[in-house]
Amino acid sequence: MAMATMATLATETQFHVLAVDDSLIDRKLIERLLKTSSYQVTAVDSGSKALEFLGLNGNLEQIDSNRASVFPDHRHQHIEINMIITDYCMPGMTGYDLLKKIKESKYFKDIPVVIMSSENVPSRINRCLEEGAEEFFLKPVQLSDVNKLRPHLMKGRCKEEDQPNNKRKGMGEIINSPDRTRTRYNDGLEVV
Repeated sequence: MAMATMATLATETQFHVLAVDDSLIDRKLIERLLKTSSYQVTAVDSGSKALEFLGLNGNLEQIDSNRASVFPDHRHQHIEINMIITDYCMPGMTGYDLLKKIKESKYFKDIPVVIMSSENVPSRINRCLEEGAEEFFLKPVQLSDVNKLRPHLMKGRCKEEDQPNNKRKGMGEIINSPDRTRTRYNDGLEVV
C-alpha cells in the first residue's frame, strides 16, 4: 500500500506538457526527451488540435461546451497542463499564432509556452519572446534544452501557490524576473 501511495504522489507532482509539432519525427523526439526527464506528455500535430485539447473555442474566453463530443472519454476535462511546447512553423496555425491565442485566454494565459524552430531568425525569436514565450529552442531540441524547462514550470507552480490562500514567500524574484529567459535565484533563501 505504501508503494501505491508513493506512485500516486509521484504522479501528482509530475508536470504535464502539451507538445505541438506537425512533424512526426520532431514530435516523437520532443515527446521522448520530455518523458526521459519525467514529464507527462500529450502530443498533438497542430495548433488547432492543441486548442481543441485545451477546450478553447473560437472566442477563447469560454471553455468549449462541446468538449465532451471531441473527447468522449472525458479524461481530458480534468487534466492540468503545466506547459506548452510548440513548433513555430506549422501549416494552418503557426506556433506564434498558438502562443498569441494562449496568452489572450483568461484561463490559460499563465501557462508557460516554449517555441521551437529549425530556423535561427532573430526577429522571429524576439517577437515570440516579446509576445510571452518563456524560451525559444532551436531544433533539434536536445536534453540540455529540456533541462531548462523546470524553472519555468516551477514559476508557474509558484504563481498558483501565491494565490490568496497561499502563505509561501521568497520566490518573488523568480516570478517577477524582468529577464524571462533566464532564471534568477534569490540568494537570501534559506533551507530549513
